[in-house]
This record gives sequence, structure tokens and C-alpha cells, in this order.
Amino acid sequence: MVVRVPPPSAQPRSRLRVLLASGAAALALAAGSVVPGMPLGAAPQQAQAADSGDKTLTVAVAQGIDSLSPFLAQKLLSTSVSRLMYDFLTNYDAKDNHAIPGLATKWEPSADKLTWTYTIRTDSKWSDGQQATAEDAAWTFNKIMDDEAAAQANGSFVTNFKKVTAPSPTKLVIELKEPQATMAALDVPIVPKHMWDKVGDFGKFNNDEDFPVVGNGPFILTDYKVDQYVKLKANKDFWRGAPKFDEVVFKTYKDQDAAVAALRKGEVSFVAGSPALTPAQANSLKGDKNIKVNEGPGRRFFALAVNPGAQTKDRKKFGDGNKALLDQKVRQALFLSIDRKTIIDKVFQGHAVEGKGYIPPRFPEYAWEPSASQTLAYDPDKAGQLLDEAGYKLKGDKRVGKDGKPLDLRILCHATDPNDKAVAKYLKEWWGDLGVGLKVDCLDDVSVPWFAGEYDLAFDGWSVNPDPDFVLGIHTCAALPVKAKQSAATDDFICDETYDGLYKKQLAEYDPAKRADVVGQMQSWLYDSGYMNVIAYPNAVEAYRTDQIKSITTMPEAAGNIYGQDGYWSWWSAVPASGSGDSDSSGSGSSTGVIIGIVVAVVVLAGGGFLISRRRRTTADDRE
Repeated sequence: MVVRVPPPSAQPRSRLRVLLASGAAALALAAGSVVPGMPLGAAPQQAQAADSGDKTLTVAVAQGIDSLSPFLAQKLLSTSVSRLMYDFLTNYDAKDNHAIPGLATKWEPSADKLTWTYTIRTDSKWSDGQQATAEDAAWTFNKIMDDEAAAQANGSFVTNFKKVTAPSPTKLVIELKEPQATMAALDVPIVPKHMWDKVGDFGKFNNDEDFPVVGNGPFILTDYKVDQYVKLKANKDFWRGAPKFDEVVFKTYKDQDAAVAALRKGEVSFVAGSPALTPAQANSLKGDKNIKVNEGPGRRFFALAVNPGAQTKDRKKFGDGNKALLDQKVRQALFLSIDRKTIIDKVFQGHAVEGKGYIPPRFPEYAWEPSASQTLAYDPDKAGQLLDEAGYKLKGDKRVGKDGKPLDLRILCHATDPNDKAVAKYLKEWWGDLGVGLKVDCLDDVSVPWFAGEYDLAFDGWSVNPDPDFVLGIHTCAALPVKAKQSAATDDFICDETYDGLYKKQLAEYDPAKRADVVGQMQSWLYDSGYMNVIAYPNAVEAYRTDQIKSITTMPEAAGNIYGQDGYWSWWSAVPASGSGDSDSSGSGSSTGVIIGIVVAVVVLAGGGFLISRRRRTTADDRE
């Protein structure tokens, strides 16, 4: 959720850090549909404009853009747009997530795995006609390595890089300090050097000054209005093949019921939810003509993150987090008084899986569960005992510390996420029975107090990639902000030597089984620490109009999500219902033209290991 969303992956639940996309996790526009060749206020029922014949796919989303700069973007929507605008070195097959060619046609390590050589394709051009080369990729990575302001979104990918060069237009060489198992999972958008070397302050440039924006992805960014819409047109010269829709518009709705109503009227083609449709909304759509509801196992987790004391990389403290949360016993007591089963049954109404480890069960290679003796199951009595031991005794109906002050906490809530609000009501009741007060702060943008460290707990969530490196990295010392109140990748301001050591170990481990074991140890540490409490893994629940979209690819294809994928397969593959485009594009890493039904079973993904994607965090506000 601030969606912590995106990633993303990748967003806090963002904090974006969220995402999915927990995305996860609004472009609020005046009423009306968006169709090519017509003003945004028009309200035709079809995606095809009568005058031009162009076809527009309009996607209703529940969050806005934090930045259109791939160096800054962290929300799920923002990173999803980056995937449409810019090619990455590699991509991920929609069937099983294995690495496939992107801007690079092949990649090879040296014998000691300290030097990786990528062959850059010759058939990728920037939308201004210039050739995309290895020099663009080298410049992108070097800028992230050399400029702290440019490293905000993707700095974790290059911390182990020693040197990046482009000996020729088709040859990129990355030299590492130590072996790194994620070299086919570098989710960094490659930008055109000849455009970006003119940028001054990368910390302030949002890539929204001149349109169209030069890119080499399947779509070209043509227009953007803050908290209203993002418009992209099809790149007819995209090397993998042109998209079949002429335009994709992401339209923000802060009111999810309004977005569902717009889908029902035909004013939008697809509804992503916030970050998913509620059970009531999904059920209400299932009987509607020309509407298909898609449900599959989610890539997101829905969690609570603790503020144990905000700090910068040089350990300067800031913020006003409650010092009681510095005590592990207090953190564990709070989590022992959360009934996950009730939340799954009452809030998600069965459209989620009970939370355990940090990685969702959709990724079985890395999914982890606590042992029976380790499990922090619902146990209010034990929670009370831990609070007693921590020095917070009951006086009347309130827990009071040794300083005589009552134990009152604040929790950040995403105003656009109904799940946050519903769960918050249960927490107030459960923690109130324990003697702990709770103030719920529901905000449109939780990033401001989150970055400032001015909160105690927060609803959090991320869209997790098949490769878990990114979401694991947000708990390392390297993820802390350089300056107080500055945007950073951290989810909870953690900096621990043991955890950092495990992170470094998994990054260098090429054996999939051994790496998975280390990742399990990291999840065990996070679980025991009480800094992160994963409550649920929500299903991806979304809907689209079959009279506007004939077919579209889910990821994974057998039973997956459409919005917030580890790639661009959904929007690139989508076939207009009224069009005559061939549903089988050549050169794709996945099949297209799949008509999607409602899928509720958790699917075991094939493949995996270190050669697959990572995705940014996301949360309902997706901070992917």
C-alpha cells in the first residue's frame, strides 16, 4: 500500500511501498469516456471512435502518478507506465516468468560470474528515429550509480556494480564487485541518452514537460494530467510488434464505485480496483452482459508495517514514532491480537489467502511459513502477557507505561482502499480490548507522513516479483533515506547487520535451492522481529468489457492478473472486440488472445530461481 505499489512489484504499501499491484492498490476525471479523436468528456459506449476508426483501451485505476521519471517512479501505476514507455534489458515470459530477451537478445557471464556481457538488439529505435544502443543502457546504469538523485527508484540494482561500459553499439558489459544472481532480472527502464543527458536535477525532473516523450517501448506517452489521466499511443515500430489498440488511457477514479459504474456504462474498458475490486463489486458485475470478471492468485501481500524509529543512512533520527514500538515484545503483542481468519472471512470474504511469510504462495520457490512453535497466532492472552513484561500494565481499561502515559498508537490508512478501513475497525476493537488505543489516519497520500516518519504503524503492501530481491532489499540499511523526510526505498527504516548479511548472501547465491533457503531465513527474521506483519495475500480481482476487449493475456497465463504485470503483455496483447487484428503476434514471449475466465485456484508457477523478474513494491496507494 503506499502501494507503499511498486513495486513493483515493485510501491510503502507503494507505501506503494505496494506493488501488487499490495497494489495493491486515482486518476479522477470528470464523467465521460475517453476515446481517440474525442475530448475526454465525451461518453460513447464503444472503444472505437466513429470518425477516425482508432481504438482506445481505457483503464480505470485508483491511484495517481508519483513521477513519470523512471529514476523516481515507485507507485505501481507509475512503474507500469514506465514498462510501456521503455524497454528493459530482459523481460519475463507470461507463462512461467522465465527470462526472455528484451533490449538485450542474449546475456552471458564470465567463468567467475563477475563480468556479464549483453548483446543489444539492432532493431530497436527510439520514437524520434534514433537507434537504441548499448551506450543508452550504459549511460542509464552509470547515471544511477553516480547520481544519488537518480538512484531513488532503482538504486538497489546497481549497488554491486563495479563498472558499466559499451564497447560497441551492440555490446554492453557490466562488471560486478561480487557475483550477483539477479543479472537477468534487472528491472531498470533503459532511457535515451541523447534526451536524458540534458536533465539537470534528477531529483526534481518528472519527465512530464514535453510530449510526446521519446521512448522505445510498445507505447509512447503523449499526454498527462495530474490525478486525471495518462495517455499513451501505440508504437507502430516496436520491435516485438505493434499493439492492437491505438491508444491506452489510464484514468483515475478515487471513488472505486464510480469506476465500476463507468465500466458498466461502457465509459471505461477495464477496472483494476484499489488495488482489487471488493467482493461486493465483483459479484455485482458477474451477471452483467459484456463484462468479464477475472480473478487469480495475487502477487501482493496486505500487511502492517511498524515505524521502529525513522533514521537516515548516517543514523540521524527523525520523526515522532511511538518509542513503545522499539520493543519487540510490544510489536509481537500487537500482532498476536490480530485474528487473520476473521479478516479473510469478513473483509476479503474468501478472496484472499491467510498471510504467513513475506513472499506470497504464488511464488512457491520462495514462499515460507513459520514453524508451529514460531507462529504468532491469534492469542490475546499471550499478547497481554507480553505487554505486561514490556512494562505496559493495565490501569482500568488502558495500558500505561512506566512514564504514566497510556499506550496510544496511530496507523496510516489509504483513503481509497476499503480494505484498510475495514481492517482498521477490527484493529481498534481488538487492540482496544487489549488496552491499546488506536487512531486511524486515512489519507489520500500517505507518503508525506510516511517519509517524514510521523506515524506509528501503516497498512502496507507490495506487488512481489518472481525474483524477491527488490522487496527483500527495502529492509536493508542501503534503503534508508540520505536525508530526513526524503523519498527512499525503505519500508520501515530497518537497519540490521544480521538481515543485511543474509541479503548479501542470497544476492550472490546462484544455486536456486540454496538461495531459496537464505531467502527463507530472511523471512523468518522479519517475522520474528515484528517489524512486518503479513495479514493476507489478496487475490487479483478485476473486470473488463468483452464488447471492447476481445482477448487479453494474464500473467501467468493459466490464472493470473491483468493489471500490474511483470511486463507489458496485457496491454500490448489486448485485441479490440470490434477490430480485425491477428491475435497471435510473432515474436512474443507469451501467447496472446486468451479469453479469461474467473480463476480462484492458486497456481504453482513453473521455472523460477534467479533468472526471473522482480517487481516493485506496491500498496493500495501503491508505492510500489
